[in-house]
Amino acid sequence: MNTVSAYKKALGFAKCHYENFPVVSFLIPKKLRKDVAIIYWFARTADDYADEGNLTQEQRLEKMNSFEARLTALLSGEIKDEYELALYETIRKNKLSPEHFYNLLKAFKQDVIKKRYYNFTELEEYCRNSANPVGRLILELFNIRNPEALAYSDNICTALQLTNFYQDIKSDYQKGRIYLPMDEMEYFGVEEKVFQLNENSLNFKRLIKYNIERTRALFDSGKNLLSFLDGKLKIEIKWTILDGEAILKKIEDADYDAIRQRPKLSGKDFFLLLIKSIT
Repeated sequence: MNTVSAYKKALGFAKCHYENFPVVSFLIPKKLRKDVAIIYWFARTADDYADEGNLTQEQRLEKMNSFEARLTALLSGEIKDEYELALYETIRKNKLSPEHFYNLLKAFKQDVIKKRYYNFTELEEYCRNSANPVGRLILELFNIRNPEALAYSDNICTALQLTNFYQDIKSDYQKGRIYLPMDEMEYFGVEEKVFQLNENSLNFKRLIKYNIERTRALFDSGKNLLSFLDGKLKIEIKWTILDGEAILKKIEDADYDAIRQRPKLSGKDFFLLLIKSIT
């Protein structure tokens, strides 16, 4: 086994999946692109176990438990295939924290068994495992381990995760999940039937507006991370933030209709936001 083939496949895998932010862009130093790609492969593979196909809940958990067991094994040097070898080399070479990978798996397992979130605190806890580890891993790749910087990164990643929830309200509901806090739905007078009726009611608009404002505040706080960065990484993170904010703006411009349409960024959007991140 060698890592060349696995890293190459992981790079191709990352490039063929749509995300709201650049996964392996030209701004990432060439020597690190393969490491970012194999981390993305790990996260996306586990996420697909939780979401894709027609598996039962038990089958999904079984696949993820097996995936977690393989992670534990590879961390001790027991390598099964070329992807595991590549991930092992990336973790070892860059001194990455294994806990971040375990936290990602915890979140994906949670997706299988937890379908509602009573309040925003529960949702934040989910984001700590589903999104924040990715930002921390990227910073560790660049050997940035300052606690304050990591906290700002967490705000950005949580905001990105929340933004993705607003994009995927309809598809998530079709999978049986609602990522809007239940207590806030009650406060704004939004019942679950609004998702079934495909209705952009006044109360629903107010709920989404409230959530977008909170998410934008997280992005604003996260921008303090930029003072810890320089060079292309600073541009990359700024670009990522702008991408997330652009999705929020699209939802606002659509009169907060996050049910009947899914806002996404076009190639032109990405390019213009890249230019903005450089200037």
